[in-house]
Amino acid sequence: MTKKERYEGVIGWFRQQMPIAETELHYENAFQLLMAVILSAQCTDKRVNQISPALFAAYPTPEVMAESTPEAVFEYIKSVSYPNNKAKHLVAMAKMLVADFGGEVPSEMDDLLKLPGVGRKTANVMQSVVWGKATMAVDTHVFRVSHRLGLVPESSNTPLKVELQLVKHIADEDIPKAHHWLLLHGRYVCQARTPHCEKCGLQAWCKFFLDK
Repeated sequence: MTKKERYEGVIGWFRQQMPIAETELHYENAFQLLMAVILSAQCTDKRVNQISPALFAAYPTPEVMAESTPEAVFEYIKSVSYPNNKAKHLVAMAKMLVADFGGEVPSEMDDLLKLPGVGRKTANVMQSVVWGKATMAVDTHVFRVSHRLGLVPESSNTPLKVELQLVKHIADEDIPKAHHWLLLHGRYVCQARTPHCEKCGLQAWCKFFLDK
């Protein structure tokens, strides 16, 4: 099977089986999504969604959060992973949004990466979800599933290398959804310890399954 055939098979299956693929984080605007994505690092979306309503109500705008303190924000997020660091990042991020971006979340990669707590993965999520840009965020699920399916070579041993491979072979119009396709497949089917190959519709193209 050629790489082109594998990509066509996998993407075609996802298009048919999962025509709607979106983030499972709850949000109503770009600032809320940015807070949620920062909080979701090494933490489940389910946990973030449990604590975000109170956080969003307390800090509806960057201006309000910029006037707060990490200690105050900590009380809303203390049940997520690394709450001390994330509280500091959230307040510093809000301060920068107010000082440098007029209280608006920027849409350009370079600007997003300036924000405290924002790395390449978070910036790619924001660009893809909010502005529909052809950016591929690579988290642990996307990284694992891409390798198991055989979409990327073993030499793609960093998130950036995986990202570059995926965006090279997936059509721009599919990339925003493809992130969620791979992520959700990894979260619910192709799980780390026990991949549920028996109920996976991608067996015909999956290198991991075919090589077993």
